[in-house]
Amino acid sequence: MKSLVIFDLDGTLLNTIDDLATAANYALEQCGYPTHKISSYPYFVGNGVMRLLERVLPDGCRAEETVNRLREYFIAYYDTHYCVHTTPYQGITELLETLSRRGIKLAVASNKYHSAVVNIINHYFPNIDWVAIEGQKEGVPVKPDPSIVFEILSKSPTPKSEVLYVGDSGVDMETARRACVNSVGVTWGFRPEKELKEFYADHIVEAPIEILDFIP
Repeated sequence: MKSLVIFDLDGTLLNTIDDLATAANYALEQCGYPTHKISSYPYFVGNGVMRLLERVLPDGCRAEETVNRLREYFIAYYDTHYCVHTTPYQGITELLETLSRRGIKLAVASNKYHSAVVNIINHYFPNIDWVAIEGQKEGVPVKPDPSIVFEILSKSPTPKSEVLYVGDSGVDMETARRACVNSVGVTWGFRPEKELKEFYADHIVEAPIEILDFIP
Protein backbone atom coordinates (compact mmCIF):
# COMPACT_ATOMS: atom_id res chain seq x y z
CA MET A 1 0.00 0.00 0.00
CA LYS A 2 1.21 3.50 -0.84
CA SER A 3 0.59 6.42 1.51
CA LEU A 4 2.83 9.10 -0.06
CA VAL A 5 3.10 10.05 -3.73
CA ILE A 6 5.95 12.33 -4.78
CA PHE A 7 5.51 14.08 -8.12
CA ASP A 8 8.04 15.65 -10.42
CA LEU A 9 6.80 19.03 -11.71
CA ASP A 10 7.85 19.85 -15.29
CA GLY A 11 6.53 17.29 -17.74
CA THR A 12 4.64 15.40 -15.03
CA LEU A 13 2.15 17.70 -13.33
CA LEU A 14 2.43 20.64 -15.71
CA ASN A 15 3.33 21.23 -19.34
CA THR A 16 5.77 24.07 -18.75
CA ILE A 17 7.92 23.77 -21.85
CA ASP A 18 6.70 26.86 -23.74
CA ASP A 19 7.26 29.18 -20.79
CA LEU A 20 10.66 27.64 -19.98
CA ALA A 21 11.74 27.92 -23.61
CA THR A 22 10.55 31.51 -23.90
CA ALA A 23 12.45 32.51 -20.75
CA ALA A 24 15.62 30.80 -21.91
CA ASN A 25 15.39 32.35 -25.36
CA TYR A 26 14.85 35.75 -23.76
CA ALA A 27 18.03 35.29 -21.71
CA LEU A 28 19.95 34.24 -24.81
CA GLU A 29 18.72 37.26 -26.75
CA GLN A 30 19.68 39.65 -23.95
CA CYS A 31 23.21 38.24 -23.94
CA GLY A 32 23.60 38.19 -27.71
CA TYR A 33 23.39 34.43 -28.33
CA PRO A 34 21.24 32.56 -30.88
CA THR A 35 17.92 31.15 -29.67
CA HIS A 36 16.36 27.71 -30.18
CA LYS A 37 13.05 26.38 -31.42
CA ILE A 38 10.63 25.49 -28.63
CA SER A 39 10.56 21.94 -29.98
CA SER A 40 14.23 21.59 -28.99
CA TYR A 41 13.66 22.32 -25.31
CA PRO A 42 12.30 18.99 -24.01
CA TYR A 43 15.86 17.66 -24.20
CA PHE A 44 17.43 20.76 -22.68
CA VAL A 45 15.41 20.67 -19.45
CA GLY A 46 15.40 18.21 -16.57
CA ASN A 47 18.54 18.90 -14.55
CA GLY A 48 17.87 22.37 -13.18
CA VAL A 49 18.21 25.89 -14.55
CA MET A 50 22.01 25.95 -14.63
CA ARG A 51 22.23 22.82 -16.79
CA LEU A 52 19.43 24.13 -19.01
CA LEU A 53 21.34 27.33 -19.66
CA GLU A 54 24.60 25.46 -20.23
CA ARG A 55 22.89 23.32 -22.84
CA VAL A 56 21.33 26.19 -24.77
CA LEU A 57 24.61 28.10 -25.06
CA PRO A 58 26.86 27.48 -28.07
CA ASP A 59 29.87 25.22 -27.62
CA GLY A 60 32.77 27.16 -26.22
CA CYS A 61 30.51 29.74 -24.53
CA ARG A 62 29.57 27.82 -21.39
CA ALA A 63 31.83 29.48 -18.84
CA GLU A 64 30.34 29.77 -15.36
CA GLU A 65 30.28 33.58 -15.61
CA THR A 66 28.24 33.39 -18.82
CA VAL A 67 25.78 30.88 -17.38
CA ASN A 68 25.30 33.02 -14.27
CA ARG A 69 24.60 36.06 -16.43
CA LEU A 70 21.98 34.16 -18.40
CA ARG A 71 20.48 32.89 -15.16
CA GLU A 72 19.81 36.44 -13.96
CA TYR A 73 17.87 37.25 -17.13
CA PHE A 74 16.10 33.88 -17.11
CA ILE A 75 14.85 34.20 -13.53
CA ALA A 76 13.83 37.85 -13.91
CA TYR A 77 11.72 36.88 -16.91
CA TYR A 78 10.40 33.51 -15.74
CA ASP A 79 9.29 34.80 -12.34
CA THR A 80 6.74 37.04 -14.07
CA HIS A 81 5.88 34.80 -17.05
CA TYR A 82 5.66 31.27 -15.67
CA CYS A 83 1.91 30.96 -16.24
CA VAL A 84 1.54 32.40 -19.76
CA HIS A 85 1.31 29.04 -21.54
CA THR A 86 1.81 26.53 -18.72
CA THR A 87 -1.12 24.24 -17.98
CA PRO A 88 -1.80 21.07 -15.98
CA TYR A 89 -1.85 17.91 -18.06
CA GLN A 90 -5.34 16.54 -18.69
CA GLY A 91 -6.51 14.52 -15.71
CA ILE A 92 -3.82 15.69 -13.29
CA THR A 93 -6.00 17.97 -11.18
CA GLU A 94 -8.62 15.23 -10.88
CA LEU A 95 -5.94 12.71 -9.90
CA LEU A 96 -4.57 14.95 -7.15
CA GLU A 97 -8.05 15.62 -5.79
CA THR A 98 -8.86 11.90 -5.77
CA LEU A 99 -5.63 11.03 -3.98
CA SER A 100 -6.28 13.74 -1.41
CA ARG A 101 -9.79 12.44 -0.76
CA ARG A 102 -8.32 8.99 -0.16
CA GLY A 103 -5.98 10.39 2.47
CA ILE A 104 -2.82 9.91 0.40
CA LYS A 105 -0.05 12.37 1.21
CA LEU A 106 1.23 14.40 -1.75
CA ALA A 107 4.58 16.08 -2.37
CA VAL A 108 6.55 17.74 -5.18
CA ALA A 109 10.23 17.19 -5.97
CA SER A 110 11.59 19.39 -8.76
CA ASN A 111 14.95 20.48 -10.12
CA LYS A 112 13.47 23.91 -10.84
CA TYR A 113 14.66 26.57 -8.41
CA HIS A 114 12.70 26.40 -5.18
CA SER A 115 10.90 29.77 -5.16
CA ALA A 116 9.49 29.13 -8.64
CA VAL A 117 8.29 25.66 -7.65
CA VAL A 118 6.42 27.01 -4.63
CA ASN A 119 4.83 29.83 -6.64
CA ILE A 120 3.81 27.61 -9.53
CA ILE A 121 2.35 24.82 -7.39
CA ASN A 122 0.38 27.29 -5.28
CA HIS A 123 -0.89 28.99 -8.45
CA TYR A 124 -2.05 25.88 -10.28
CA PHE A 125 -3.06 23.63 -7.38
CA PRO A 126 -4.20 26.00 -4.60
CA ASN A 127 -6.66 23.52 -3.12
CA ILE A 128 -4.22 20.65 -2.65
CA ASP A 129 -2.74 20.15 0.82
CA TRP A 130 0.88 19.26 0.02
CA VAL A 131 3.01 17.76 2.78
CA ALA A 132 6.12 19.15 1.05
CA ILE A 133 6.98 21.28 -1.98
CA GLU A 134 10.66 21.00 -2.77
CA GLY A 135 12.68 22.65 -5.51
CA GLN A 136 16.38 23.11 -6.12
CA LYS A 137 18.12 24.84 -3.21
CA GLU A 138 21.60 26.27 -2.85
CA GLY A 139 24.06 23.65 -1.68
CA VAL A 140 21.73 20.71 -2.27
CA PRO A 141 22.53 18.45 -5.27
CA VAL A 142 19.88 18.18 -7.96
CA LYS A 143 18.16 15.01 -9.06
CA PRO A 144 19.02 12.22 -9.74
CA ASP A 145 20.71 12.68 -6.37
CA PRO A 146 18.03 11.44 -3.93
CA SER A 147 18.58 14.22 -1.36
CA ILE A 148 15.33 15.93 -2.34
CA VAL A 149 13.37 12.73 -1.64
CA PHE A 150 15.04 12.36 1.73
CA GLU A 151 14.15 15.98 2.53
CA ILE A 152 10.50 15.22 1.81
CA LEU A 153 10.65 12.11 4.00
CA SER A 154 12.16 14.17 6.82
CA LYS A 155 9.13 16.46 6.68
CA SER A 156 6.63 13.64 6.28
CA PRO A 157 8.13 10.43 7.70
CA THR A 158 6.94 7.49 5.62
CA PRO A 159 8.29 3.97 5.13
CA LYS A 160 9.97 3.77 1.75
CA SER A 161 7.80 0.79 0.88
CA GLU A 162 4.80 3.14 1.03
CA VAL A 163 6.30 5.81 -1.26
CA LEU A 164 5.56 6.18 -4.97
CA TYR A 165 7.67 8.55 -7.09
CA VAL A 166 6.09 9.81 -10.33
CA GLY A 167 8.06 11.46 -13.12
CA ASP A 168 8.53 11.75 -16.87
CA SER A 169 12.27 11.26 -17.37
CA GLY A 170 15.24 9.02 -16.81
CA VAL A 171 16.42 11.50 -14.19
CA ASP A 172 13.23 10.84 -12.22
CA MET A 173 13.48 7.08 -12.53
CA GLU A 174 17.10 7.17 -11.38
CA THR A 175 16.16 9.44 -8.48
CA ALA A 176 13.58 6.92 -7.32
CA ARG A 177 16.02 4.04 -7.72
CA ARG A 178 18.70 5.80 -5.67
CA ALA A 179 16.14 6.66 -2.99
CA CYS A 180 14.97 3.02 -2.94
CA VAL A 181 11.32 3.84 -3.66
CA ASN A 182 8.99 2.59 -6.39
CA SER A 183 8.78 4.65 -9.57
CA VAL A 184 6.07 5.41 -12.10
CA GLY A 185 7.11 6.82 -15.46
CA VAL A 186 4.55 8.91 -17.35
CA THR A 187 4.45 8.99 -21.14
CA TRP A 188 2.76 12.39 -21.55
CA GLY A 189 5.80 14.43 -20.52
CA PHE A 190 8.98 15.66 -22.15
CA ARG A 191 10.86 12.38 -22.64
CA PRO A 192 9.97 9.23 -24.61
CA GLU A 193 8.82 5.94 -23.13
CA LYS A 194 12.08 4.38 -24.32
CA GLU A 195 14.01 6.52 -21.84
CA LEU A 196 11.77 5.47 -18.97
CA LYS A 197 12.40 1.83 -19.78
CA GLU A 198 16.15 2.38 -20.12
CA PHE A 199 16.20 3.79 -16.59
CA TYR A 200 14.20 0.88 -15.17
CA ALA A 201 10.86 2.49 -14.37
CA ASP A 202 8.94 0.11 -12.10
CA HIS A 203 5.70 1.07 -13.84
CA ILE A 204 4.78 3.13 -16.91
CA VAL A 205 1.41 4.83 -17.40
CA GLU A 206 -0.22 6.64 -20.30
CA ALA A 207 -2.85 8.58 -18.34
CA PRO A 208 -2.96 10.05 -14.81
CA ILE A 209 -5.91 7.93 -13.72
CA GLU A 210 -3.76 4.80 -14.15
CA ILE A 211 -1.65 5.87 -11.17
CA LEU A 212 -4.60 4.99 -8.94
CA ASP A 213 -3.96 1.33 -9.77
CA PHE A 214 -0.86 1.50 -7.57
CA ILE A 215 -2.72 3.03 -4.60
CA PRO A 216 -4.87 0.17 -3.19
